Amino acid sequence: MAGSIVVLTGAGISKESGIDTFRDADGVWSRVRIEDVATPSAFVRDPVKVQGFYNARRRGLLDPKIAPNAAHAALARLEAEWPGPVAIVTQNVDDLHERAGSKNLLHIHGELLKSRCFACGDVREARVDLGAESVCAKCGNDGTLRPHVVWFTEMPFFMDEAIAAVRACAIFASIGTSGAVYPAAGLVEHARAAGARTVEINLEPSEVASAFAEKRYGPAGVLVPAFVAELLGR
Repeated sequence: MAGSIVVLTGAGISKESGIDTFRDADGVWSRVRIEDVATPSAFVRDPVKVQGFYNARRRGLLDPKIAPNAAHAALARLEAEWPGPVAIVTQNVDDLHERAGSKNLLHIHGELLKSRCFACGDVREARVDLGAESVCAKCGNDGTLRPHVVWFTEMPFFMDEAIAAVRACAIFASIGTSGAVYPAAGLVEHARAAGARTVEINLEPSEVASAFAEKRYGPAGVLVPAFVAELLGR
């Protein structure tokens, strides 16, 4: 039986779909301070500003012009056709992998199209703006819904599952990630320790590029379909 594959994806895979990256020179964090919109303390200090930032991002993601690109489609094809398990560990809060057809996903940084109640912990789909008037459907409290995303200083979701999958995989590929955000950036070390084949696919070398045995640089929409075709032998 073919060994398992784990793919780590970051903002770079969605850039060709029209979604901003964060750490590029023209990325989101060049225009807004992390401390103002992406920490628990920012939400306590100015919930209107934080909700407004994520409301705008949510509306942008739901724009009909935003769609999966060839890289997303290729990974969905890999999951459908590879004879062994394929898992995607994504740092992205968009739903483009799902729209492309991928099913075995771990959203370690959360999902923009979901809300979480900080009173009762309920998580559910949210495709509309959130604010002080938003009411939790489970506990009935108002003003307690926040974006279901991981903010700085918060622990990512599903890291135990992600690490276990990487330690058991035969191939580990990292696509479109800066390698600057831990613990995701450290997954390659688990793959190396397990003897997996490690491949970095990115526009340019990431901050952890030296940890990868293979490196391929260029647009994800070109390189990922080629990589998948190579793996599938066609």
